[in-house]
Parts: sequence; C-alpha cells; structure tokens
Amino acid sequence: MTLITHEHHTEIENSPENIDAPSEFTIDYTLRPQRLSDYVGQEKIKKQLRIFLDAAKKRKEPLEHILLYGPPGLGKTTLANIIAREMNVNIKTTSGPAIERVGDLGSILTNMQDGDVLFIDEIHRLNKVVEEVLYPAMEDHKLDLVVGKGPSAQALQIDLPKFTLIGATTRMGNLTGPLRDRFGVIHRLEFYNQVDIESIISRSASILTCEIDEGGATCLARAARQTPRIANRLLKRARDWADVHEHDLINEHVAHQALAMLDIDEHGLEPTDREFLRLIIEKFDGGPVGIQTIANALSEEVQTIEDVYEPYLMQRGFLARSPRGRIVTDHGYAHIKKNNLF
Repeated sequence: MTLITHEHHTEIENSPENIDAPSEFTIDYTLRPQRLSDYVGQEKIKKQLRIFLDAAKKRKEPLEHILLYGPPGLGKTTLANIIAREMNVNIKTTSGPAIERVGDLGSILTNMQDGDVLFIDEIHRLNKVVEEVLYPAMEDHKLDLVVGKGPSAQALQIDLPKFTLIGATTRMGNLTGPLRDRFGVIHRLEFYNQVDIESIISRSASILTCEIDEGGATCLARAARQTPRIANRLLKRARDWADVHEHDLINEHVAHQALAMLDIDEHGLEPTDREFLRLIIEKFDGGPVGIQTIANALSEEVQTIEDVYEPYLMQRGFLARSPRGRIVTDHGYAHIKKNNLF
C-alpha cells in the first residue's frame, strides 16, 4: 500500500502489486478488515454489495456510484477501501473540504484509470461550484472546464475514465438533491449490536497480540457506543492499562479499571455526555430546550452536539427530540441518578 500526498488530497493506491506492500502506515490499517468476508456487521449491506460487485466483475464494468451515510466511526471509509480491493482497482481518497477548486477535482479525475474508485469523505461539504462540475463527470464521464476570462474564455470538454465515485457523509440531509440522485447505490450504515462489537474487539485483540477473555470483551463492547472505531480505541487503552499494571490478560476487572481511568461509564457515556443530560435536567427541568441554548451552555458547536453526542444518546433512549427541543427521557433520568450526578 503506497500513500501519496498531494496539496489538496491523499491518494491510496491499492493496485494488485502493492496492496500488501509494507509501509509506515501499515499499523493504521491493520485493524481495518481488508475483504468483505472479514467485515463484521452491516449484513444487509454486505449481501447487496456482494451482488453488485460480482455482477460488475462478471460484466467487466465499473461499479455504479455509491453513497454511504451514517454516524461517524461505523466503517464508511473501511467499506470504500474494501470495495476497491474486491474490484482489484486503485482508490484515490480525498474529502469535500479538500477539493477547493475545480482544478483540484480535474487533477484527481484526469489521473484515474478505467474502473478506479474515487472516495470523497464528507461529500456534503463540497464546494458548490465543484459539485456542479462533478455532475457531468459522474453521468457522462466528461469534465467541463472554462479556460480564460471574458471574451477570450473557451469551454473545454475532457473525456474521463469510467470511474466509480464513493461518497461518504454523516449528514445526509445536507446533500443537494441533484448530487444525491446521481448515486446508483445508497446505503445507510447502522449502529452495531453487542455481539458484532464483541467480535470486532476479539479480532482486533488478536491482531494487536493482546489476550482478552469473554468478560473483558463484553465489558468493553458495552461501553463502545455500538461503534467499531470507539471499540478499537477502548481496546488499545485497556491494553495500555494492562501492560503498565503487568496484566497478561484483559479480563472484566482490567476492562473496568481502564474505563474508570478514562471516566467512561458502563453505557459508554463520557463526562460531556453526562454533563449534557445533567444540564437539561437541572437547568431546564428536563426539557424541552433548544439545541442552540444547549450548545451555548456547554460551549460546544451545534454540529458537534448533533453529530457526536445526540445520535448515541437517542439510540440508547436517554434523549428525545420534540418540535420544541430536546427532552431527557425517564431512562436518562435514571442513568444520571444512578451515577449520583444530581
């Protein structure tokens, strides 16, 4: 795997000859599954993707453009890289904010080959001018450029290779209709269940060569907020605690101690999450209260609250939304009371 960094984007080459090539970035990717068969969870998406992948390979055609959306940390980037590997093609990775000008997009697209995958993370943050140029590139594989200004300006149309665009976003509602409609495949990644998170932790532990038993995996999985990225982070911190305290096995006790060190409770709530609930209970009688008011009180951005804190709190039934604002549920009250926060 070779990583090439340009001024505005990062390119990860997954060509057959360098997929397994070692590099300084190998450790960052070892916990990521490399094939669809190794990818834990999201069973419906995997079954559909397997059909689409096999059909495209049978016809020797590129995949249709794919849109992946859902909360952060659920595996959108990992899935994009797996799709490229399954198709045995290169993948070029960038993000919406990184493509500032039409020329940046043109530079990426003109250096691709037939069948290659272009992965754009946070695609909802694309510059609107760049987005307009992306439409004909997705539909007709043409790049429309205007060279020069004023009376001497000329319109150029450049033929592009037949590529597959994979877009990822945490904010599906922020995508424009014309862009969303140009994706042939749209998948929403869901939060993971307890069993799948335990499997991910056990798999990662074997890769990291650290011993963990069923009790330790279960304890960490309960606190992982149903998110693989957080599960792997907690596992690494538990491994740190175990190594420093000379424990050869991450059992339930070691996992509890590691979580206590991080100030994470058994449901995966961090201090800011608990403060979020406590604020609504104490200052606003449990709600309803507007999101902007909460953001001001917590000194957090509205988008951070909506993208990071609220999805999990609502998933666990601690928080509810109403037309008038946010409301702490009975489960939320019980959890805060249990932790003696009021």
